[in-house]
Amino acid sequence: MSKRPYRVAVTRRIFPALIDELKESYDLVDNQADLSLAPEQLAERLADADGALITAGDRIDEPLLARCPRLKIVANIAVGYNNIDLAACTKLGVVATNTPDVLNEATADHAWALLLAAARRVCESGRWLRAGHWKRWEFEMFLGAELHGTTLGVIGMGRIGRAIARRAAGFSMRVAYHNRTRLPAEQEGGAIWATKEDLLRAADHLIVMVPYSRDTHHLIGAAELALMKPTAVLVNIARGGVVDDDALIDALKNGRLAAAGLDVFEDEPNLRRGFLELENAVLTPHIASSTRATRNAMARLAMRNLAETLAGRQPPSLLNPDVWQARRT
Repeated sequence: MSKRPYRVAVTRRIFPALIDELKESYDLVDNQADLSLAPEQLAERLADADGALITAGDRIDEPLLARCPRLKIVANIAVGYNNIDLAACTKLGVVATNTPDVLNEATADHAWALLLAAARRVCESGRWLRAGHWKRWEFEMFLGAELHGTTLGVIGMGRIGRAIARRAAGFSMRVAYHNRTRLPAEQEGGAIWATKEDLLRAADHLIVMVPYSRDTHHLIGAAELALMKPTAVLVNIARGGVVDDDALIDALKNGRLAAAGLDVFEDEPNLRRGFLELENAVLTPHIASSTRATRNAMARLAMRNLAETLAGRQPPSLLNPDVWQARRT
């Protein structure tokens, strides 16, 4: 009797060609209707699955895993993984993986798109023009902030942070960064390490790119915003919760910060209404990695993580290495 194919659940819509590939190897449960799954629905979908391709919006915790006795891997189609309880996965022998590196360049590009749009008031002036207000040219029309020759601050100089910093050379910018530990000189690329407080004071523009955790919750709050120049632009492409959204709205509203470019929000997609009332906030719906090539690469890396794990081999993007001692047979 032939061996039963592994059952794999895909929790959100992905490219149809990828679904076709998965169907060739697995008993597939897909969600090409792209329904938003409540925790109970997600648990039902994964209950008899051997593996799952999930997204950052899918919460994987111990109560869910306890209902999924066959589950061997949750492959996150994202680099961030604060949606996954790694300790619970390891405890129950479930491999957890993510998709690092393949989205570095697209995410860095989007950080610069937000920075340029916010600094040069692109969205604000575009809305004004579309509303029919442009009747004549004026000398002081929509004055924005310079980028060329200014200081860019980067909080979180990982792979994406370094990709962001490399792009600053095209604007002849000085780059300062803050990590908890300084990088080796060969990885700094000419950037200068600074304490968080010194970086906040010095930066003309600040891009935040750190993973979300208890330690980074509200890493940028009212006290940190108060240290920044009132002419500065803040960009957050990290995770919602790294920046205190209420404090940021207050700073933008009251002129203590010039502008912000934001791709992530606390409690997204239920962002604070205050953002919608601000002309100096450029807002995008968590799309920093959203190019066709990058999303395809992310899904394919997740698929590789899935295939390697189900074949009994260590996947390339393993998040909980201790699972190899505790994983289910």
